[in-house]
Amino acid sequence: MAESVVGFLINQLSALLSQETKLLGGLRPDVQFIKDELGSMKAFLRQAEAKEDNDSQLQEWVKQVREVAYDTVDVLDDFAFRFARGHADGFIGRVGKIYNSIMNLKARHQISLEIKDIKARVVEISARHQRYQSLYGTQEIGSSSSNVANADYDIRDQALLIEEAKLVGIDQPKKELISEVLDDNSHLKVVSVVGMGGLGKTTLVKKVYDDAVVKKQFQSHAWITLSQNFQFNVIIKDLIQQLYEEIRQPVPPQVESMNRVRLSQFVRDFLKERRYILVLDDVWSLDAWEAIKYVLPDYNIASRVVLTTRITDVASASCLASHDFIHKMSPLSYEDSWTLFCNRTFQSNGCPSNLEKVCRKILKKCEGLPLGIVVMGGDGKWIALGFVEEEEGMIATDIAMRYLKELINRSLIQVKDTWYDGQLEECGLHDILREIIVSKSKEQSFTAIITGYCTRWPDKVRHLAIHNFTGNPPQGFSSLKCLRSVETFGNKDFLTTSFLSKFLCGGPKFLKVLNLASAELDSIPKAVFKLFHLEYLDLSGTRVKIIPKSIGQLQNLESFNLAETTITELPVEILKLRKLRSLVVGRMGDYSNNFSVWGFKSPDGIGKLTSLEALRIIEANSGKIVREIGKLIRLRELSITKLRREDGKELVSSLLRLTNLRELYIYSIKEEETLDLQHSVSPRLGFLTRLSLTGRLERVPEWVMSLQSLGTLALLNSELTEDENAIDCLGHLPNLVDLALSGAYEGETLCFKAGGFPKLKELGIVQLKRLKWVSVEEESMPNLQQFVIVGCKLMEGLPLGLQNLTELKVLALADMSDELIHEIQNLDKQSEDYQTISHISQVCIGHWINGEWKEEFL
Repeated sequence: MAESVVGFLINQLSALLSQETKLLGGLRPDVQFIKDELGSMKAFLRQAEAKEDNDSQLQEWVKQVREVAYDTVDVLDDFAFRFARGHADGFIGRVGKIYNSIMNLKARHQISLEIKDIKARVVEISARHQRYQSLYGTQEIGSSSSNVANADYDIRDQALLIEEAKLVGIDQPKKELISEVLDDNSHLKVVSVVGMGGLGKTTLVKKVYDDAVVKKQFQSHAWITLSQNFQFNVIIKDLIQQLYEEIRQPVPPQVESMNRVRLSQFVRDFLKERRYILVLDDVWSLDAWEAIKYVLPDYNIASRVVLTTRITDVASASCLASHDFIHKMSPLSYEDSWTLFCNRTFQSNGCPSNLEKVCRKILKKCEGLPLGIVVMGGDGKWIALGFVEEEEGMIATDIAMRYLKELINRSLIQVKDTWYDGQLEECGLHDILREIIVSKSKEQSFTAIITGYCTRWPDKVRHLAIHNFTGNPPQGFSSLKCLRSVETFGNKDFLTTSFLSKFLCGGPKFLKVLNLASAELDSIPKAVFKLFHLEYLDLSGTRVKIIPKSIGQLQNLESFNLAETTITELPVEILKLRKLRSLVVGRMGDYSNNFSVWGFKSPDGIGKLTSLEALRIIEANSGKIVREIGKLIRLRELSITKLRREDGKELVSSLLRLTNLRELYIYSIKEEETLDLQHSVSPRLGFLTRLSLTGRLERVPEWVMSLQSLGTLALLNSELTEDENAIDCLGHLPNLVDLALSGAYEGETLCFKAGGFPKLKELGIVQLKRLKWVSVEEESMPNLQQFVIVGCKLMEGLPLGLQNLTELKVLALADMSDELIHEIQNLDKQSEDYQTISHISQVCIGHWINGEWKEEFL
């Protein structure tokens, strides 16, 4: 954590120092000194933080670095807050204009004293830093992979020492792996074991590696642990040492002085005529695997490499040959978890009855992770995780998504659900990992979570989460002056305009994130507009009706969310927010109100907000607004409503410039209005993955057929005719996985032809009011998993050819004719119709009975 904070601070100081000398005046040397000293500490911090739990003095040093970094950030933010508010020419320009103002001399003097105080603290911390560099020089920290993350290895080593008789849930996977290792394939084979930390990968592989049957099949055996700090020469020398110890020979002295190439050749020469088994435990990167695999010879003598990793990409990259094998670890069953817990905690004597309730509660937190169970039942140390550093040339949105995917790839964040086009819908944390994060954050005054009943606010915390709060909130907000973010969940009762006014006036002036989604707000507290540093403001789901002109004061605002409010218009002052990246305003209806859409009326000049990446739902109340949108060349998501027929060609002209679009949603001004989206030049929307068109279409725009990346398509109220073969042409989109047709087709029959929709997984047919029959030819939609038909009341029977959809898992029919519902409910199990749906695991029927919606499953 300290390393991350220091890195962020160094970037801020660098930006400040790169400006004119007069900006800082006499403070410049002090600021430069602070930057240089913290820079020299940064490289030491990550390794120091990994060892701090075992060293109280080192722990205190890391704490001091973290606190001085936080305090420096506070001073810099205060500097900007005092000198930069109310000016619109950029940070440096604003400060420079008022630098000599007499009214700011007192404030400048105060900040000067604070910086000099920080400098004195840095001098003392730096002296301690020098002492620790002497004590923990490169030989101690970071010189060998075996010394990195000792907390990790202590726990892993304990797991390896558990007797096999005391292990549970290991028999079947052990047999499977032994079978793969000992098969009759003569080539070098890689067996990868992948899963999140704590699932017992290392323990399982160790039992396979030590098995007597496995041992006797190989001439050479070696076990190498890589972990994060991979150093090739150290690893290869360790491998050589093990190989020579096994044959009871000393390692040739020349090995010590060999370079990378000679070491690699030495190992290859040693192993080329030997049948070997090598375990590579805890491989963290593709680079590590790529470096080692070229050392391993394959002379058709059935050698084996067994690899453990938390990272899915590493497992995939290591097992490219057809005979390679990937084993995905699964959590233990509850019964096996309980057995392991009792073995570990009570030495197989069973759990005392008076402790069983609390023990089962602890066990539930472990969710079947063997290492978590061992740790909870014994004397656990925890793995300290680093952060991915920002790289140049990437926008913030991509960096944030890369962070998330990196954590998912390392099995630290669990994917709960995804959309059919592969985009993430819901993620979660394992309870144990969450508790580690919460504990560390609390210890470092980084994040505090207020839940249930609370009598006082936490001291000097920087991030505050409030959820499911009960009772009256505590008074007195002076302890919250360091707050940078406030997140609220499920606190409708007390999050009123009155409370928030007191909260913001009495506490945090450096707030950057304020999430008030679904709060009981009728208006925005005036104090919000004094938060000069605010970058993220979420008022979605509130009762706020008006956005005042004061919004223009939030010059650093980057994300503004007003979704699901009744806001219909924004003031011209919104155009002052030149850093705004995301602007979300408007409401969406559902099936019950015909998917109605309410957007917002934009002031002229929306094209000035050139940093916008997401804009929704803007009203096309004039051709001028549509032209202005073409200036927003960084847009990735656009929702536009109230489009008239005459605006269509202008919109397509704007789309020609919006080459970064990923999502596009277009709604006509009224249901019977035609969307004229044809153009002599097709827009190049090569990144577009989602498209929704709501309004009449004379035909599907030709440029839609060129969208090679399109994964999700929705056509609503399109009223396409049967003569135009419109649905057939959509079947040629190569990556379409989700198709919704709502009021989109006027024909009586709809046929999905052979070879069409090769990747489609979800199909929705809604309110096709003239539709009588649907048919599916062989080799059409071969990957379809979910088929939903709603409100097509003239349909006379089940879709023909359902038996051709061999991957179909869900068939749902809702709001259909009473005759069809009755027919399906009374299908004879011997009938042909029943046989066509017998392979579908879930068939659902929804209908109204006496004013209530009912669902039943066949």
